[in-house]
Amino acid sequence: MAIEKELLDQLLAGRDPNEVFAKEGLLDDLKKALSERILNAELDEHLEDESTEGNVNRRNGHSRKSVLTGTSKMTLTIPRDRAGTFDPKLIAKYQRRFPDFDDKIISMYARGMTVREIRGHLEELYGIDVSPDLISAVTDAVLEEVAEWQNRPLDACFPLVFFDAIRVKIRDEGFVRNKAVYIALGILPDGTKEILGIWIEQTEGAKFWLRVMNELKSCGVGDILIAVVDGLKGFPEAINAVFPQTVVQTCIVHLIRHSLEFVSWKDRKPVVPALRAIYRARDADAGMKALDDFEAGYWGQRYPAITQSWRRNWQHVVPFFAYPESVRRIIYTTNAIEALNSIHTAIAALRFLYNVTLDRHWAPEEVLPLPKKPQRLPIVLSPEEVQRFLGCVSTSNTTPS
Repeated sequence: MAIEKELLDQLLAGRDPNEVFAKEGLLDDLKKALSERILNAELDEHLEDESTEGNVNRRNGHSRKSVLTGTSKMTLTIPRDRAGTFDPKLIAKYQRRFPDFDDKIISMYARGMTVREIRGHLEELYGIDVSPDLISAVTDAVLEEVAEWQNRPLDACFPLVFFDAIRVKIRDEGFVRNKAVYIALGILPDGTKEILGIWIEQTEGAKFWLRVMNELKSCGVGDILIAVVDGLKGFPEAINAVFPQTVVQTCIVHLIRHSLEFVSWKDRKPVVPALRAIYRARDADAGMKALDDFEAGYWGQRYPAITQSWRRNWQHVVPFFAYPESVRRIIYTTNAIEALNSIHTAIAALRFLYNVTLDRHWAPEEVLPLPKKPQRLPIVLSPEEVQRFLGCVSTSNTTPS
């Protein structure tokens, strides 16, 4: 709603333009006046509701309370009621900070700023002096929120779960270090995508991944039909130890990238189409034939490590060939996870990824009718079965080129 020009002229009349946005200037005055007007309107509504219910209640003066906003500190005159039942929605009885103030602290923390830097920033920009304990309390609250999210109940069955790690720069004991953030991205039978969990660890291995699988199971996951991984150490064994029927599928794009690590820069462009014949083969036998041909050809002879890498991973490449092209495109890659951006502190990393999870719309373009009770995907799927289980999944992943 546009504000009338005449009202703006009245507000600005006699004001020094330089003081309009200054501390305790017009903007702060307006914020205070609007807040107090809202509080009084809330009390009027509360008293009206009390009267409707037959309770006798009325106004009982005011109290003063200093609160922190996202840009300043202000003292509000809070209306009171005689019965003491009025609890404002704008700023609750025992609340001393507006929500946007906490958001500012978390935003700065997410950018890797220390408690001292945040305190100085608030003082310099907004003239707000806050204690280190307050800043720590706000950031610690994030830990509780993330812990609650990490332990939330999950669905019993996921047709697809992508497991991957992204490398991020994280502030640790005063130093910025490269660490891995491990992510599980699940796809539900209706095509909805959901981040199942986020873990930050110093090292990976079978013991770590076994703990991750057990955490997912304790949150309610009873079955994973296809797990797409990028060759993380000890991963397939850990998955099948907890979910023995799960089909473990190597991420094809990761395998291609790993292959190119053995190739000189000038040769990479022609090597990629030579590999394409392998993963685009019509079935596993044709794929093995294409791998044999690659090994016997010029690039296989020049870079034998590529063929060795594919043969080592072949057991977890084979499931891919059992599915039609529509499903292959979905499970080609874990790039949906890699779209998450870099972050700076371990706690901020969790906070950032948690917010991405809440804000991102992980919805399918089309939802097709599915069985009410989740069923296991057979190793070989008919086109009809694919459509029923996975054809509804919308993904931005593309076929490797």
